[in-house]
Amino acid sequence: MDGILSHRPSPLDKGMGELGYEVVGELPGIGWNLLDEDVSLPVAVLSAEVMGRNLEWMQRFAQTYGVHLAPHGKTTMAPALFARQIAAGAWGITLATAQQCLVAKQHGVQRVLMANQLVGKRNCAVISGMLRDPAFSFFCLVDSAAGVEYLGRFFSASGQCIDVLIELGIPGGRGGVRDDAQLDQVVAAIRHWPTAVRLAGVEVYEGILNEESSIRSYLRRSVAVAQRLAAEGMIRRTPAILSGAGSAWYDVVAEEFAAAELGMEVEVVLRPGCYLTHDVGIYQSAQARIMERNNVARSQGPSLEPALQVWAYVQSRPEADLAIIGLGKRDAAFDAGLPTPKRFHRPGRPGPVPVPVGWSLVRMMDQHAFLRLPVGDDLAVGDMIAFDISHPCLTCDRWRHLLVVDERNQVVEVIPTFF
Repeated sequence: MDGILSHRPSPLDKGMGELGYEVVGELPGIGWNLLDEDVSLPVAVLSAEVMGRNLEWMQRFAQTYGVHLAPHGKTTMAPALFARQIAAGAWGITLATAQQCLVAKQHGVQRVLMANQLVGKRNCAVISGMLRDPAFSFFCLVDSAAGVEYLGRFFSASGQCIDVLIELGIPGGRGGVRDDAQLDQVVAAIRHWPTAVRLAGVEVYEGILNEESSIRSYLRRSVAVAQRLAAEGMIRRTPAILSGAGSAWYDVVAEEFAAAELGMEVEVVLRPGCYLTHDVGIYQSAQARIMERNNVARSQGPSLEPALQVWAYVQSRPEADLAIIGLGKRDAAFDAGLPTPKRFHRPGRPGPVPVPVGWSLVRMMDQHAFLRLPVGDDLAVGDMIAFDISHPCLTCDRWRHLLVVDERNQVVEVIPTFF
C-alpha cells in the first residue's frame, strides 16, 4: 500500500541489497541468495517454511479448544505477517497503541483488540476515525472509573460508541482492576455512558504471574466476574469476549476460559504474540513447559520452532579464541539472553553447516559481538554466522525490513515493519 503508512526498501536500509529501492513484497525470481552475499549483513531473516509450520501448529491448538487467536502484533509490527496470521484463521490482531492500530487498519486488518487503556485526545481521535468504517471492529481496555469517563466524554461528543473490556489485574501488577470496590466503580461509570461506552467482556494478562496455581486462581476470578456482569446485563455485546494469554501460558488460559459458562454466547480470544517467529530463549523454554503439561500440545507432534535469525559477518580474529562479529545491540535483542550461534557458512563453499561445539557469544556492544571459540577452530574474516535469538519483540523492532527466505536461502519476500 502506497502512502504515509508505507515505506519502500532502500539500499540505505540495513540488510538490503543494492536493488533494495526497487523491491517490496513477494519477490519470485529476484535472484537474491543469502549465502551468495546478495544482501548486506547483518540482516534479520525469517524462514518461510518454519513460519508456515508454526502458523498451522498454533491454529490447530486453538481449534482443538474451540477458542480464537488474536496474536499480539507488537512483536513484529509487520502487516504482511498479520495477513498471514489472519489467512491462517486468526480472529483478529492484538496491538498496544493507537498508532499500531492505525497501521493495522490501513493495511487491511478489520478487527483489532488494543490490549491497553486508550488515553489522550489524539489517540482517541485516531480510533474515532477508524470507527467511521462500519466494517471495522475495535476493543480497548478499561480499569478505572476515570478511564471510562474519559472515553465516555470523548465518544459521546463524537456521536460514537466504543467497545471496552474490563481488565482485571493483581496487586503489584500493571493495569487492571484490583478489587471489588474498583470494579463497582468501573461498572457504575459504564452505566453512566450507555450510548458511548459498551461493555464487551473481560480481559486479563496472566504473564506477570509465575505459578500455575496462582494463574488458574486469577483466571477463575475473571470468569466469576464475567458471569456476574453477564447476569447483571452489563455485557451488551453478543457474543461476550473473554481474553487472555501471552506466549507463556496460553494453554492454561485455553483450558480455563474454554470451560466458562456465562449464560450467553462467549468468544474466548487468546493473544500469544511470539508463536510465528518463536525463539531459542524465553519462549522456547515456555513452550517446552507447555509441551510437558498439556496433552493437546503434545498430541500435535513437533512443537513450535525458531523462524527468526540474524546473520552477520566475522570481521576480526584478534585472538586465537576470539572472533569479533558485526552484530550488536542495534541488531538483536540482548535483554533475555545473548544471541546463539547456530549455523556457519564460508562464501564459495557448500553450506551452511551447524556451528561446532564451544562457540558462544559472551558480550555485545552497539555494533559488535564477542564470540569465544576453541583455539584451532577454523573461522576466518568474511565468514557468515546465523544467530538464533531470545525475545523476538526486541529483535524485530531493530529492523525496517525483514527478509523471508526459502529452504535454499533464496530471498522470496521483503517485509516492511512499522515500529
